[in-house]
Amino acid sequence: MITEVVMVRHGRTCFNLERRLQGQIDVPLDIVGQWQADQTGFELARRYYWAKVSRIADHPETLPQPGPQAARPSSTEEYRKAPAARRTLRIVSSDLFRAQQTAHAFADILGLPIELDERMRERAFGRWEGMTRPEMRAMDAEAYASWKAHTGGETRYGVETRTHVGRRGADAVIDIVGRSRGEERETTLVIVGHGSWIVATIETLVGMDPDNLSNLGSMRNAFWSRLTPVFVGDGTLRWTLDEFNSGPAIAGLMDWENGPEELRNDDMPRWKPIAG
Repeated sequence: MITEVVMVRHGRTCFNLERRLQGQIDVPLDIVGQWQADQTGFELARRYYWAKVSRIADHPETLPQPGPQAARPSSTEEYRKAPAARRTLRIVSSDLFRAQQTAHAFADILGLPIELDERMRERAFGRWEGMTRPEMRAMDAEAYASWKAHTGGETRYGVETRTHVGRRGADAVIDIVGRSRGEERETTLVIVGHGSWIVATIETLVGMDPDNLSNLGSMRNAFWSRLTPVFVGDGTLRWTLDEFNSGPAIAGLMDWENGPEELRNDDMPRWKPIAG
């Protein structure tokens, strides 16, 4: 049964750097985004190292073995008997490539497979996808202001509502968690997806209105949030938000959005906060 859900946002892309709405356009990570994904992957792999042990216990054929001249083979029994084998970890990613890249930065260290699920795709931004905010404002200042105020003016351009994306995400998560209810071992579910999708999904799960301006706020690239699902007496799921918008320790020690100097060439612009 799934007893913990971790949601990870993908690393930075060139669209993030240029402040373009990505929506469901398939844009890969840029060099800084890959670095962010790797730093988060290292941190989560440290936190959930037990999942590597559990995976080998379930699939002993994945444990590397020495050659025939070795004194003895690697012991799969050590893995099978370890307390870590009592839990499992499952990784589900949006099928958009930037999410897959971020998922692999974590999964590959632990030797875990990744499931792809298009229900985890980012909020669809319709005709606004690929546009910058000045371009959106120039197209329709009234709709742009309404979008910023969470009053829905963006829907005239085919943008998915926050309520719909939150419901879409919550239904997907509830479906996955519900299907695990009869499983004996406790499972951590790691979902790798997108900022707007994660925030709206969490707000929906915990009973917030995604259109309320005083809600959770945004997620930084390659940061994560963590929830605990609990089935109550009538079978209803209740959710506790345990962590929101957390990142690896290195993010607090340097310019996380722009990455280390050795990754940035002279032509690369600096990421800056949105103004207006």
